[in-house]
Amino acid sequence: MKSQTLLAVLVVLFLLVSSSLYIVDQRQRAIVFQLGEVVSVKTSPGLYFKIPMVQNVRFFDSRILTMDAEEPERFITSEKKNVLVDLFVKWRIVDVKQYYISVQGDEALARVRLAQTVNSSLRDEFGNRTVHEVISGERDKIMEIMRQKADADARNIGVEVVDVRLKRVDLPSEVSESVYRRMEAERKRVANELRSTGFADSEKIRSNADRQREVIMAKAYRDAQKNKGEGDAKATKIYAEAFSKNPEFYSFYRSLEAYKQSFQNKSDMMVLEPNSEFFKYLKNSNAK
Repeated sequence: MKSQTLLAVLVVLFLLVSSSLYIVDQRQRAIVFQLGEVVSVKTSPGLYFKIPMVQNVRFFDSRILTMDAEEPERFITSEKKNVLVDLFVKWRIVDVKQYYISVQGDEALARVRLAQTVNSSLRDEFGNRTVHEVISGERDKIMEIMRQKADADARNIGVEVVDVRLKRVDLPSEVSESVYRRMEAERKRVANELRSTGFADSEKIRSNADRQREVIMAKAYRDAQKNKGEGDAKATKIYAEAFSKNPEFYSFYRSLEAYKQSFQNKSDMMVLEPNSEFFKYLKNSNAK
């Protein structure tokens, strides 16, 4: 009987001790409530004690959280043109007590508050800028201004806005089609202009090459004719000098060449007078 009582007492003590201990993880913050009132806030990880059945503990995630827009939001620029913006926000709880008081520790309510703040800042910034500035010119500046404004408002609910990023800024589909068609027409115009310029340049290069070819050919023909003339002159001079030493031999040699050219084929026929000078050396083979 005593052992059973002792066992019961030990079980009760274990339950009391276990219900009075709680652990705060390094990724968490904790608020200790006593009868519904906040009595302490735990921001450091470790093992803590509480009064069983009188105090209760609620834990909150202290890591950086992401709020990602489900659908792109539509905003109007200073040119009264619509743009679709897809963004995300990085935030975390820095004052867990204020966070609980402001949004009852409800993450969904905190996201709604952040979304309202960011959208309001975006409308102000986009309303003062053109489409070009929004898309490329001042995108980084817009994101930094949005982060600062959103962070200043989020501090009121115990939240820090770490970063605000514009993932995509697009024109609506009905506007994009006309823009793309205009861009396509412009690209085609530039392409045709480049083709025309290239064709003109190619014709210019081709005509210049033809002109240079004609000049080179003319110079080459001139030089060839000059060299040929000089060669013929030298050959004639040499022949003249050689044959002037024996004119009769030269006459005989020329006659043999004429016979050779005249009777190349058996079918060749010539009609001449018998006493023609052409047969002088044939009729008189002993002539000197």
